[in-house]
Amino acid sequence: MKFRSQSQFRSQSQSRRRWAAFTLVELVIVITIIAILSGSGIYLIIGFIDDAKVQRVESDIQALDLALKAYERNNYFKPPTQEQGLQALVERPTGDPQPERWRAYLEEPMRDPWGSEYQYRIPPQKSKKKYDIFSLGEDGVESDDDIGNW
Repeated sequence: MKFRSQSQFRSQSQSRRRWAAFTLVELVIVITIIAILSGSGIYLIIGFIDDAKVQRVESDIQALDLALKAYERNNYFKPPTQEQGLQALVERPTGDPQPERWRAYLEEPMRDPWGSEYQYRIPPQKSKKKYDIFSLGEDGVESDDDIGNW
């Protein structure tokens, strides 16, 4: 049986320690790779969130359109006026013409994902329906990026 001297044992343990630890350069490279991967993941997630907001607006507009059709059906096929707006779906309009068979079609005014109320315009300027329903989008200004029932 061969015994090792203490100096041989120390040199082996030191060489193991040298190879067992990471250098500063290796750590920086790994951290950089992690940062790049997480940054690109965040970029992709933001794109999905924007798409989800647009899809929500489209489904909200369909829901508003259904509520307006129910309002019309109960009021001899007359939609709310421009002045009454979408608020006529939430509370009974005070101005003329008064709906004859009014009921609440929504519990509260709907807001788009950016916090603004949906817009209602009669007569329509962009839609082939009786009215325009649209969101002003992220910028909150009427422009080409609006999402509506057209």
